[in-house]
Amino acid sequence: MAIPELLLRLTIAFITLFILTRLTGRKEISQMTFSNFVSAISIGTLGASLAIDPSISVSNGIIALAAWTAFTMIMGMIDLKSPIFRKAIEGQPVILIKKGKIMEGELRKVRLDMDALLALLRKKDVFSVSDVDYAIFETDGTLSVMKKEPQQPVTKSDLNRVQTKATIFPIATEIISDGEIKLENLGKLHLDKQWVEEQLKRSGINSISEVFYAEVNTDGSLYIDHRNDVLH
Repeated sequence: MAIPELLLRLTIAFITLFILTRLTGRKEISQMTFSNFVSAISIGTLGASLAIDPSISVSNGIIALAAWTAFTMIMGMIDLKSPIFRKAIEGQPVILIKKGKIMEGELRKVRLDMDALLALLRKKDVFSVSDVDYAIFETDGTLSVMKKEPQQPVTKSDLNRVQTKATIFPIATEIISDGEIKLENLGKLHLDKQWVEEQLKRSGINSISEVFYAEVNTDGSLYIDHRNDVLH
């Protein structure tokens, strides 16, 4: 392919993609759901083929891009009109933490492990699961978090309250995940397995395997999430 032809194809592909992307709306960028992701990849692939594949004529490339964009826009309009269609294509939000309890069954459904959940919580400035009342995994892959009342943003009425809990550790630390104890993290806190077992027994738990997740809070208390919590 000659350089002038390549430059012409690149220019046409860029302008066409720009116009069609504007037509599809901002949702394609701001809320990347599953169907948006597929649509974006497909349009990008078609645009690249138009730019560098000499076996595809410019007219056929533009038609393919326009047709795919039209298909995306039609799906978007149906999505707005039909909740059933929207649920089938986009899915629906999933509650991962309910009333402070981790729903491990729901975690498995969305293919998230505890490390991934903790990372999403940290992006919401939540560094302890015990601070969370509800956490909802949205269809665009983001996590919406509602903190427990004591962790809500401070209001004027809160300014006169006195802090009652001392800070022993700088950050909440995971010590049990999916029934397995994290000895390395315990060592960092200068704690041992015996201490964990004693704390669990105080909570009526006889085996570490009964715990899905546990962490030591900054005040030294232990947050415990039992295995096999279910939604009601």
